[in-house]
Amino acid sequence: MNKKSQKVALCGMVAALCTLLMFMTGVFPFATYAMPALAGLLMVTVAVETGASWAFTLYAAVSILSVILTPDKEAMLMFIMFFGHYPITKFWLEKIKFKPLSWLLKIICFNFCIVVAYIVVIFVFQMPDILTEFGDFGKYSVLIMLALGNALFFVYDFALTQIMSVYILIFRPKFLRRSAK
Repeated sequence: MNKKSQKVALCGMVAALCTLLMFMTGVFPFATYAMPALAGLLMVTVAVETGASWAFTLYAAVSILSVILTPDKEAMLMFIMFFGHYPITKFWLEKIKFKPLSWLLKIICFNFCIVVAYIVVIFVFQMPDILTEFGDFGKYSVLIMLALGNALFFVYDFALTQIMSVYILIFRPKFLRRSAK
């Protein structure tokens, strides 16, 4: 994308769609993780078409709108702490040639973001009940949930890679008449 007006228009449309998805967490309460993940996927288009600086600016704008408009505060934190920036960050992490280091940094990024998000949920939003929701899992419930979260992270990262590839290699050349980068 060459023209600044095209970049602004794309960012505006993606911001509106991301904000709508985040707002819908109040309509579909079971979508606490799905809607932020879908909103994050939209960041891929902005990162590819406009670059990381525009994508991070969009991420900041959608994060602010999410704080104001998202009824589900856990979903809002999941977007702000992980799903909103990870599709952009993933571009940089995958440029690391040594794949084990790239994966290690991805895992550290995920775990750091999720742990901080839940610390904020528990102590800032005063929702300590979230720990008692695990009930019968016992005293290891937090570790079990983090392990399951890591397994789902690998699935999300793989899906994100596939979506990015389809967008860059198929959608852009066929529908936008732009060559793959």
